Amino acid sequence: MNPAPREFIRGLHNLRPRHRGCVATIGTFDGVHLGHRAILRQLTDAAKRHQLPAVAIIFEPQPHEYFARERAPARLMRLREKIEALFAAGVDRILCLRFNAELQSLTAREFVDRILLRGLGIHHLVVGDDFRFGCDRAGDFELLTAVGREQGFTVTDTCTLEVAGSRVSSTRIREALQAGEFPLAEQLLGHPYRITGRVGYGKQLGRQLGVPTANVQLRRYRSPLHGVFAITAHRTDGRSHNGVANVGVRPTVNGLPRPILEVHLLDFSENLYGEYLSVEFHRKLREEQKFESVDILREQLQIDIDNAKQFFRERG
Repeated sequence: MNPAPREFIRGLHNLRPRHRGCVATIGTFDGVHLGHRAILRQLTDAAKRHQLPAVAIIFEPQPHEYFARERAPARLMRLREKIEALFAAGVDRILCLRFNAELQSLTAREFVDRILLRGLGIHHLVVGDDFRFGCDRAGDFELLTAVGREQGFTVTDTCTLEVAGSRVSSTRIREALQAGEFPLAEQLLGHPYRITGRVGYGKQLGRQLGVPTANVQLRRYRSPLHGVFAITAHRTDGRSHNGVANVGVRPTVNGLPRPILEVHLLDFSENLYGEYLSVEFHRKLREEQKFESVDILREQLQIDIDNAKQFFRERG
């Protein structure tokens, strides 16, 4: 069988008859961490056995964002990053369902009937060991197994993955990042924590302060990181540059409604506008803070740059 072309399907209404017949999994997959990747390996292995496409069903917004709004936990990755990570893990298709009042009101059995059976015609389903769904919270491994026997599909669950004695989870990764424990976050993710985005035009404030920055919109209400960090920025052409980054709302200058990622690359003078940067975080240098004047801010930025250079010298 020829491999299925990668396909991103936004909304149940965009499913076509050719999308019926697959092996699927369901989840938020925020971070696509080691626990998620264990599920995705089971998914792709099962898809090969069945000779069918591997499909990941995700939600936008994520369910906890729908219910908690601005109070929801910070995303580890935006949708674009998640899509790229899921495809990199071997998924053939991604079905992104809009999480709204209509979807939220479905019972577990209605979700199975409408999405898994009529929509996708699943042959096999892989779910995490703690997976629950439906407005009645009745959707779990036992219900899926019972419906599968009745409707002709099979279900497997995955065991909890532990690292350093505790379960791998998006919550644990957020806690590690907030505590500046980047080696632990890397262990749980399977790679250093990164934020990716396009460089946009700002107000040239960094340039006026003698510290030009590339402004990367985070496109989220909250960030899992806040403060000033030593970073490495990776460009799409393969080149990498060390630097300093601030994640925050610029309280000294004018303040922002949402956080932004501002990246200053060390000993660098090229134009980055329009490029995608993947920013890898190594060490927290300090908290973001409001300074009494722009001159004091300028002095602190130079200290941040010196501290970052010292970090990279020691790191080798």
